[in-house]
Amino acid sequence: MSGIKDKVIVITGASGGIGEATAMLLAERGAQVVLGARRLDQLEAVANRIEKSGGKATYLVTDVKRSEDLSKIVQLAHEKFGKLDVLINNAGFMPMSPFDDLRVKDWEEMIDINIKGVLYGIAAALPTFRNQGSGHFINIASTAAYRILPNMSVYAGTKLAVRAISEGLRQEAGHNLRVTIVSPGFTNTPGSTHSDALEAIKDPDLKAKLEAYQNIGLSPSSIAKAIAFAIEQPNDVDVSEIVVRPTAQG
Repeated sequence: MSGIKDKVIVITGASGGIGEATAMLLAERGAQVVLGARRLDQLEAVANRIEKSGGKATYLVTDVKRSEDLSKIVQLAHEKFGKLDVLINNAGFMPMSPFDDLRVKDWEEMIDINIKGVLYGIAAALPTFRNQGSGHFINIASTAAYRILPNMSVYAGTKLAVRAISEGLRQEAGHNLRVTIVSPGFTNTPGSTHSDALEAIKDPDLKAKLEAYQNIGLSPSSIAKAIAFAIEQPNDVDVSEIVVRPTAQG
């Protein structure tokens, strides 16, 4: 089935930013969305907005660092809507710091969320997709996977891993499954613009640069439209990789 209408789509990191924008857009176009994130109140708010607009949504508190949580949200898609057509591995973590800060806990968190979270999502959905004979993985990477910048090395490493994992999965997927990598440039999301994130940056030059980027950042809806484009293609069309960046981003 091509298009978006009536597809069942699981989205991680769906309580804000790109995940929220994607959920709203896909539901508007007729998808049945299953929302996962760690913040229950915000999940409820997004689901309520979708349902008040006439869409269909359900949700589950989901920590992508826990493989069982990904299994549960895939199971919820089946219980609520009877199938799973698309899994969007969107949850991510992007603290920035120079290596000299030795923020090892941040490094571990990025590995757990940005890499393991994607792998856990694949492990949860792949058997379902194989049994159905159809399915679509959409993994959110970053332009940091293409251009390595100071203070973002570990984050870039995790997103390079997402590209490698996704490309390997695409080659193994066979002719019935689709795999897409979407790599946003600077986007005005809570993870990149929230005051807590800025306060955590000790380097004044880096903080000033991040604040300046807020003036050129894309809206999350721009990334949502790219995701929708990949989903709505015919089933024999695999949009393998999309890079979306602000025109002003170097």
